[in-house]
Amino acid sequence: MWQVQLHKIGYDEKEYNAVKEVLDSGWLTLGEKTLTFESAFCDLLGYDTKCLAVSNGTAALHMALLAGCIGKDDEVITPSLTFIADQNVTMLVGAKNVLADITSMDDWSPDPDDIEARITPRTKALVIVHYAGFACDMERITALCKKYNLFLVEDCAHTPGADYKGRPLGTFGDISAFSFFANKNIATGEGGMVVTRYDELYEKLRLMRSHGMSVPSFDRYKGRAASYDVESPGLNYRINEMCSALGIVQLQKLDDANEKRKKLVKHYYNRLGDVPSVSIPYRHFSRGKPNYHIMPVLLSESVERAKAIEFMKNAGVQTSIHYPAIQNFSAYKDKVNPTPKAEYVSAHELTLPLYPTMTTGEVDIVCDALIGALQS
Repeated sequence: MWQVQLHKIGYDEKEYNAVKEVLDSGWLTLGEKTLTFESAFCDLLGYDTKCLAVSNGTAALHMALLAGCIGKDDEVITPSLTFIADQNVTMLVGAKNVLADITSMDDWSPDPDDIEARITPRTKALVIVHYAGFACDMERITALCKKYNLFLVEDCAHTPGADYKGRPLGTFGDISAFSFFANKNIATGEGGMVVTRYDELYEKLRLMRSHGMSVPSFDRYKGRAASYDVESPGLNYRINEMCSALGIVQLQKLDDANEKRKKLVKHYYNRLGDVPSVSIPYRHFSRGKPNYHIMPVLLSESVERAKAIEFMKNAGVQTSIHYPAIQNFSAYKDKVNPTPKAEYVSAHELTLPLYPTMTTGEVDIVCDALIGALQS
């Protein structure tokens, strides 16, 4: 049906062999592959990070707020242009979501000025997202957190391989949360990583990940321990060994894959940079090295987005929206504040196909379809 899909997973025999090795081992959950994956991820980030692989990115966010002791009567400032997981975990720990608007039509990162304007005596934490793999203004954000004593959670679902002025994203927060969902730059189907630089938080997270148990099941399987203690209430947010094995291979491919994404995005810029009714955020980005997770564009008010999506679908091009306005979701109507700039973007954004194995010829197919939609 599709000439060009929104995303394709770039697997080859390395991923297949990695999973087969796990299946042949007879141990499928949180074992040696996971330890190797965690160690390799620490190497990617540096800065004395401590990494725990978990079942998904939402689990990592949930654990982050729990470890930060965020709960009832607390306020958490969350991004207005993001996947709903940031708001969901805030509600699930009993806290109140306060949305921060984006900076501008060119910079869709949370606006530090808007963040500061929304801080109250009840504000306890700040969650930020590096949209599309472009770094937020981390100097200003970390300064705000220090000034107001806020617990900082970095939502790094989009960021592996990206940095802020040379420092990897995911190394600024008290805790950072990564996602390895199927469309991410590191794709394991499901899976995530929760990251901290602090020993006390790491120990909290380690126990929380697996029922609060003092000894992992793998150690008992290997005969290194006969029993275990439960040191604190915990959850079952463990990753499985197959996802970890995939993650190891995907990490090895990350730099090359991100470089391919960069070249494709530059081709998009060349094709769409002067097209009326289309603007491209972050085009002149200068805060660091992006990893080009997705390819978002902003359509003008004169364009009926639904018709453009249908036109492109009929041309065989799959598109998406990142993201619908949080204020329009049934669970959040009348429960979150307006964020006019982000709501405008939500109403007019269109996400175009982007993945490492894509060709410049396929980019041309997408651009031709979008231009055709605008002229129809």
